[in-house]
Amino acid sequence: MAAGLTERIDADIREAMRARDRQRLDALRAIKSALMLELTKEGGAGGVDEATGTAILRKLHKQRGESAQIYRDQGREDLALEEEGQAAVIADYLPEALTTEALGAIVQEVILELGAGSMADMGRVVGAVKERAAGRADGAAIAAEVKRRLSA
Repeated sequence: MAAGLTERIDADIREAMRARDRQRLDALRAIKSALMLELTKEGGAGGVDEATGTAILRKLHKQRGESAQIYRDQGREDLALEEEGQAAVIADYLPEALTTEALGAIVQEVILELGAGSMADMGRVVGAVKERAAGRADGAAIAAEVKRRLSA
């Protein structure tokens, strides 16, 4: 993914520069910067795998959403709109998120496989679901669904 994602980002950066789309260009440069930082990180494996790339994109998307909310709370609608625009650009590179029903089905499957029956098993179930969801579901959503099903 990383090589393909990096190439896609580079091509999209060139396209955004030609179109003079500053907001898109800023978001793409942030993605490229985060990927390059991960590549050069000490102890790095010399590449960014799909899971790491998706995690980086999710983190950037979440940061933009949180920043937009803070700006909105401070009465800075102009900056909030800019952050939301960048979040939308970043979202284009994220894999499609699981629906609530699909996430519920994965959680139920894992609970049955692990034989989980109480909240004491929540950590094991959440870990297994995160592995299966492969970055297509938010950790908080996974935890909430596991908690709901284990406490039922």
